[in-house]
Amino acid sequence: MRRETVVIVGAGIGGLSAAVDLCRQGLDVTVLEQAPTPGGKLAEARVGEVSIDSGPTVFTMKWVFDDLFEAAGETLSDHLTVVRSETLARHSWPDGSTFDLFADLDRSAEAVGDLAGAGEARRFRAFSARAARIYRVLEQPFIRKAKPNILGLTLDIGLHRPVDQWSIMPYRSMWSELGSYFRDPRLRQLFGRYATYAGCSPFRAPATLMLVAHVEQQGVWLVEGGMQRIPEALAGLARRAGATIRYGETVTQVIKGTGRVAGVALASGERIEADRVILNADPGALAAGCFGPEAALAVDPAPRKARSLSALTLAFTGTTDAPLVRHNLFFSPDYVTEFGALHAGRMPVAPTVYVCAQDRADSGGQPLCDGPERYFTIINAPPDGDVHTWSREEIDTCRTRTLDALRRCGVRIDPSPSPMAITTPDGFEKRFPATGGALYGRAGHGWDGAFRRPGARTRMPGLYLCGGATHPGAGVPMAALSGRSAASAVLADRASTRR
Repeated sequence: MRRETVVIVGAGIGGLSAAVDLCRQGLDVTVLEQAPTPGGKLAEARVGEVSIDSGPTVFTMKWVFDDLFEAAGETLSDHLTVVRSETLARHSWPDGSTFDLFADLDRSAEAVGDLAGAGEARRFRAFSARAARIYRVLEQPFIRKAKPNILGLTLDIGLHRPVDQWSIMPYRSMWSELGSYFRDPRLRQLFGRYATYAGCSPFRAPATLMLVAHVEQQGVWLVEGGMQRIPEALAGLARRAGATIRYGETVTQVIKGTGRVAGVALASGERIEADRVILNADPGALAAGCFGPEAALAVDPAPRKARSLSALTLAFTGTTDAPLVRHNLFFSPDYVTEFGALHAGRMPVAPTVYVCAQDRADSGGQPLCDGPERYFTIINAPPDGDVHTWSREEIDTCRTRTLDALRRCGVRIDPSPSPMAITTPDGFEKRFPATGGALYGRAGHGWDGAFRRPGARTRMPGLYLCGGATHPGAGVPMAALSGRSAASAVLADRASTRR
C-alpha cells in the first residue's frame, strides 16, 4: 500500500519536530531546506576562524525535547550535552548597579534584597508565585493546545475557578502589572524585558507574559558546542526515524490540485507531489504570495502594525576585563523613551543591549578560551526591513551606540580587528521574506493578541503551518511544540479522511 507523503518546507525546529512525529507514524516525509544547514533562525555566524551563535541563545523548557526524543524511542542526553545554568543572567544599569538573577528562588530573593531592600524581596517572591500560577493555569489549555480561543480557554480553566481566571490578567499591560509588584524601577525594567522574548513591548503586552519569569526559573540550559547543536540533533533524529532532508532547495510554490494541496515546486523546476504540506515559515510569507497566489489565500495577512520587533545583531570577537557571565543585560536609562522610539519606527538613541559572552561560564570568572572571546549582541529594532535599507552610516551609528551602552554600565569590550558579522532588519527580511525582519511573527499585544497567531491548519486543505510565528509562540521550545501540533493535525485529518 502506498504510504502517504508529506513535504515539510523548512528545517527549522518546528519542521524537524513535525518530521520526527510523522515518521514515527509511518508517513513518507521529505524536508526541504533552502539553507545548507538546519535550524532556521537558530544559526551560527562565521567570524574569522570561529563560529558564533547568532540566533536564539537561551535554551529553556528542555522537557519539550526530552518528550520528543522519548516518543521516538531515544534519549536527548545521548545526542546533546547540556548543563543547567545556576546564574540566569547578569543585569547592569547606568547608575552602576549590578544584579544577578539565579535559578534558585531563595538566592534570587536574597539578591533582590541586597539590591533594593527587604520589601522588594517580599514582593519578588509574590511576583514569582504569580508567574508560576499563570504558567500552571495556561500550560494545558493554551500552551499545549492546538489553537485555543478565548471562550474555550475560559471554559478549560473553569468558570468555578475565578482566582485562576483573574491570575492570567490579559486586560492589564505587563508594565502596569509589574508596577503593582515592584517599587524599584530597575526591577520593573528587568522583568518587563521578558516581553521582548516574544517580540513585544512591555507597555503593550498583556500581563500573562510574566509567565516567562517562571519558565526561566524552571531551567536555563547551556548547550555544549553552541545552540546549533540542537537542530543538528533533531535532524539526526528525523533521519533515523526515516525522514529525507534535502538542503539547498528553495520552494517557490505550493501546488494546489483539486480543492487541496498536491505538492510543491522548487526553484530548480522540480515538482514534488505530496498528500500534505507543512510550511515551517512565517505565515506572512505565505499571505504575501511567496509560495504562489493560490496558497496566499490560505491565511489572512497580518497588518504591518501588528509585527513583532526586529533586531540589530553583532557577532564578533574581542577582549574585556569586565566580569561577564554567559547572559548579560545592559539596560537603557529610560525604557519609556526606548520603546517609544521603537513604536514610532526609529532606533533608540540609548538602547538596552543583550550580550551573550559565549566563552564564559554561567557563574562568570575567567574566559574558557585562550585569546579573544566570542560575543553576540542584540538590540531591538523596528520591523521595517521591507521598506528601509540600512546605510553604512546607520549601521556604524548603531554599532557605536551598542558599545556606548555597555560603557555607560561600566563595561568596555574591545572588538578584534577581524570584521563583525552584522545583521539588520533588512538583512532579516532577506532571510525571512515578507516579515520586515520581524523575528517573532505577529506581536502578542493587547488582551487578545496571543489568540491572533495562526494555528496549524490553514484554509487550504492539506496545507499546515508550524514555527515560531504560529501558535503557541516564539522561542525554541515553542517552535518545537508548534511542529508537534502540526503533526497531530496532519494525523487527525488523515484519520478523519479515512473514516
